[in-house]
Amino acid sequence: MATSTPSPVPGGEPVGARSRSPRVLLSLAAVAVAFAAADTYVVVLALPDMMTSAGLDLDQLQRAAPIVSGFLLGYVGVLPLIGRIADLRGRAPVLLASLVVFAIGSVLTAVAYDLDTMVVGRFVQGVGGGGLVPATLALVADLWPPERRGLPLGVVGAVQELGSVVGPLYGAVVLAVADWRAIFWLNCAVGLVLVAALLAVRPDERAGPARSRGRPDVVGGLLVVLALAGVAVLELEPARLVTDITWGLAFIPVVGETRWASPLAIGVLAVVALFVLRQATARRPLLDWRSWGPVVRTTDLLGALLLAVALGAVVIAFASADPEQSALSPQAPWLLGVAALAAVGFAWRQRTATHPLVPRDALRARRAWGSIVVSFLVGSALIAALVDIPFFARITVHRDSQLDAALVLLRFLVALPIGAVIGGWLTRRVRPAPLTAVAMLAVAVSFVVMAGWDRDALLSWTSSVPLVVAGLGFGVAIAPVNAALLASTAREAHGVASALLVVARMVGMLVGISALTTIGLQRFYVATRQIPPVAELCPGGTTCAAYRDALVDAGVVQLSTVFTGAAVCAAAAAVLALVLLRPGRADTADA
Repeated sequence: MATSTPSPVPGGEPVGARSRSPRVLLSLAAVAVAFAAADTYVVVLALPDMMTSAGLDLDQLQRAAPIVSGFLLGYVGVLPLIGRIADLRGRAPVLLASLVVFAIGSVLTAVAYDLDTMVVGRFVQGVGGGGLVPATLALVADLWPPERRGLPLGVVGAVQELGSVVGPLYGAVVLAVADWRAIFWLNCAVGLVLVAALLAVRPDERAGPARSRGRPDVVGGLLVVLALAGVAVLELEPARLVTDITWGLAFIPVVGETRWASPLAIGVLAVVALFVLRQATARRPLLDWRSWGPVVRTTDLLGALLLAVALGAVVIAFASADPEQSALSPQAPWLLGVAALAAVGFAWRQRTATHPLVPRDALRARRAWGSIVVSFLVGSALIAALVDIPFFARITVHRDSQLDAALVLLRFLVALPIGAVIGGWLTRRVRPAPLTAVAMLAVAVSFVVMAGWDRDALLSWTSSVPLVVAGLGFGVAIAPVNAALLASTAREAHGVASALLVVARMVGMLVGISALTTIGLQRFYVATRQIPPVAELCPGGTTCAAYRDALVDAGVVQLSTVFTGAAVCAAAAAVLALVLLRPGRADTADA
């Protein structure tokens, strides 16, 4: 593949560069994806401590929901724009920028002192973490031809799902020796290490036959390290420095009471200003802002804003809902109205913009938009397993141990990345349509079996069979859906198309958990109304084992309803995959 004079390809990277350490580049990108995915699950463990730091009581969980939904909002809302930039500017620059943004978000979260600053930090983290996925999927399409990209896509899917397994373990280890802020400081450190590694192996998009990579901006890098060190000291407030007669003056606010008005904080801001000045004047700045001008001019920022508003409103409408009351939040009517208006505006921009956010023919092929539909349904079914399997274990056989209940889900989670690798290997031998259909049909059957569980089902080893089969099925479906999308879209649209695929899955998970939980709770209420009064079940007039068992049975009815709904979603995904993922005359292979 290497040539003496690399020729440009869509995406901004030279053909010759694509043969340089492709596996190393993809490996680093995959590690970054896995790390960002793990962060989502780490926060679940750290949430109680974060709530306390934000001044919230543990019974105010609803007020703390933005800590989680803020990450999701950043992840979903900006993803299409980042995917488009990956098409115009190149995969490696977007991976680098996403990691930097993720590191900045980690720092903002680590130094947060109230709920608002935590949510801002989590939002920025979501923007950076979300941007890694479409750029990595597009990178696979750049580095491997359609007939060989199944296994790399499976590996990327596997490491992303592996985050759900590694995340809680990583969080538990850190929280055992430090407080929750250490998690985000480590996030920043790992993110910067990955940035350095990517800088070392990425192809130089600007390099021509007579240009070398040149000397990196060492001064700019030192300023970044100095600023981060200053923020760390400001946040950690080491006792030896704070109590020192001389050094302690640096921590005393000049005005007001906020630490950000102290001399040390002012010094950090001065270093940041020097870094900005350095980037504006250096011949080869750390952030190559000059090369981004053409990208800005050919990106439909208004269209991206309208789509972000539409997606954000949908995310908030479902993520802030109280499932005991409704699948949607009380503000849903006006939120969905805003989403509809923004969607109409985005559709108008798609028709009128000179450079629309989504190239007009990008999703013309049936397999392209069909992959997005299937991804939505897969997400709707997947969330039921992630949330309700441990819930089932907790109310039945593991009432006294949250850990043991979580370990039940581990059987499913371990099978998921294994299935992703198997699916990637099979994609080279089986067409995406039948492979996805069989995988999701296996998931549907597994959910049907789970829907028939009674309160003692998890005591039998046979309960592991549907858990493992469902995990394998979800994993196997990852690579063929991605492969079908990439094979039916042009190379210059791989980034934005991959972003829309991820968005569809995330929105499907939101809609699925809200709708299925609400329907399940309605069945629970019906079942509890049929329970005889305590006085009839319990001779002493107080709650007894018979009454508690009746409540457990009502909970089993609720979860059986959720599993049945998930089976319907999985079966629908199987049928539509068989119909929509078949090659058609309008499909445009990128090979």
